[in-house]
Amino acid sequence: MATAMRSTRLLRLGFRHVPSLLFRGPLSPSPSPGLGLGLSVGRVGLVHLRCSAAEAGDGRGKKVSARLALAQQVMRDAEERAASAGSDPVPKITMDHVTVSFARSGGAGGQNVNKVNTKVDMRFNVEKAHWLGERIKERILQTEKNRINKDGELVMSSTKTRTQKGNIEDALQKIQAIIDAASYVPPPPSEEQKKKIEKM
Repeated sequence: MATAMRSTRLLRLGFRHVPSLLFRGPLSPSPSPGLGLGLSVGRVGLVHLRCSAAEAGDGRGKKVSARLALAQQVMRDAEERAASAGSDPVPKITMDHVTVSFARSGGAGGQNVNKVNTKVDMRFNVEKAHWLGERIKERILQTEKNRINKDGELVMSSTKTRTQKGNIEDALQKIQAIIDAASYVPPPPSEEQKKKIEKM
């Protein structure tokens, strides 16, 4: 009884003062995994403290695996992107946003081949395109890095038609397709997809 009372007093004091006469045996480490401290008096254990790293949870006290936590984060990000995109129209590129140069077009072209400057080299400065959102610019810079020069310009060439006008339109359409792809925001996950993720 006296030993139990002393044990309670030790717990309250936080082990700041430990009477030397209380213990008949040495301090022994905790046999269980994790950080712990086991104190024993002969064969009678006084207290066992165990500390372990906090694990991710779902807010209801349930443990969540790292893979599920990552999937849930991706799902939340997708919902935020879809909400922030809203119903904004896809930006449209015009001749005011590009610079154009012409060169002689090679290949089949009849009597005008290598005589008329119909090849179009179009340059679009992605970094200075303030009319594009930051997310769109970042995606273009990432996906089209092989077409972007050191000045941050997306270079697009066209020799599709035998006229300058036709090749200008073709180059503009190619750049617009890149902008469309970069502007695409996938829809948020459906309720069915959410349920599947929760069951992981």
